[in-house]
Amino acid sequence: MKHRYLPMTETDKKEMLETIGVNSIDELFSDIPERVRFKGEYNIKPKKTETALMKELTQLAQKNADLRSHTSFLGAGVYDHYMPVIVDHVLSRSEFYTAYTPYQPEISQGELQAIFEFQSMICELTGMDVANSSMYDGGTALAEAAMLSAGQTRRKKVLISSAVHPEAKEVVKTYAKGQYIEVIEIPHKDGITDAAVLKDMINDEIAAVIVQYPNFFGRIEPLKELEEIIHAQKSLFVVSSNPLSLGALTPPGKLGADIVAGDAQPFGIPTAFGGPHCGYFAVTNKLMRKVPGRLVGQTVDEEGRRGFVLTLQAREQHIRRDKATSNICSNQALNALAASVAMTALGKKGVKEMALSNIQKAHYAKQAFKTKGFEIAFEGPSFNEFVVKLNTSVKEVNKKLLEKGMIGGYDLGRDYSDLKNHMLVAVTELRTKEEIDTFVNEMGDYHA
Repeated sequence: MKHRYLPMTETDKKEMLETIGVNSIDELFSDIPERVRFKGEYNIKPKKTETALMKELTQLAQKNADLRSHTSFLGAGVYDHYMPVIVDHVLSRSEFYTAYTPYQPEISQGELQAIFEFQSMICELTGMDVANSSMYDGGTALAEAAMLSAGQTRRKKVLISSAVHPEAKEVVKTYAKGQYIEVIEIPHKDGITDAAVLKDMINDEIAAVIVQYPNFFGRIEPLKELEEIIHAQKSLFVVSSNPLSLGALTPPGKLGADIVAGDAQPFGIPTAFGGPHCGYFAVTNKLMRKVPGRLVGQTVDEEGRRGFVLTLQAREQHIRRDKATSNICSNQALNALAASVAMTALGKKGVKEMALSNIQKAHYAKQAFKTKGFEIAFEGPSFNEFVVKLNTSVKEVNKKLLEKGMIGGYDLGRDYSDLKNHMLVAVTELRTKEEIDTFVNEMGDYHA
């Protein structure tokens, strides 16, 4: 039975007061001076019966525009993707949704194995040697990558592409402030990191260069070209990446990345109004001992049976505080499990097909916009997002789209002064040809 709340009877109240040794509620709060106690009435509605209350709350909830009632073309870091139904079935098992931290391996084998499988699949997707057990989200994972780079190189400057997600950039800058690390932005040119400017900006004071792949505008960054410039100065190459895109794109690890971080949300994790999600963090073997959080390893017991243990725990709860690499004290084990189950259900072939479907459908939408007379801001290879130039504010267009049952794209003018009236459109594998055509037709009068 699901209890929305547990009512307290007068008998319950009397027994609790007796247990703590007071006679009344007033006596319980007697230490609080009368002058600071609230004496008025709260500005809330009168009480209702449970039936009436549930009806009112349902009516309020139905005013929300969600992915069940509206067709979404909004991405910008959080995407509407197919979620295999098996994900919820596995997550609903009590041994998983009540598990927190697997301190005792002898009674946490299921949780440890789930984390191990997550690490293994992230390594396979990213082309990296080692991945940790997960992190809070993509933004904090990227910030941790910047801090690791500064610690490893003992340098105090980080370059970050302006085509990295604006919120992730702000998280990196917030982390950097406490560590007295300077974060400098590299401008973009035609929607990708300006390699010529990077070549002028980089020197032996730069700890790391951070780019996103695909970047915030959906464009595919030329990682190999950037890697040669970065490693020439012995700086670390940090790549933030959408893991689903790696089903079709060359993994960053094969293009020279030292650290790959990102958000596993595209795999089995709902949009959920922006979170909670699940960050991933993968590195080369050289940086293994600097990884924040923890690593789960595979071993055998005395009888040769397969088992799992916490292999490396580089956080302050387990080692001397001054030796800790990070103050990250937890992970997103349940969401990491969701991602693992989704990736397993899809399989290698399914992940690739899903990634290719994103590319193909976004390309179809892009061509449809062009046919309607729209200007695509940044031409070139992209994944499932692209930028459309409008003749009016994106905010106004999105209001009109909402009335038609559609959630429009992201307003780039919020973060880029030179991209006012530019919409970032996301087209995932879930969008049908009919939905795309309807969306483009509704946008027809707004071309620049």
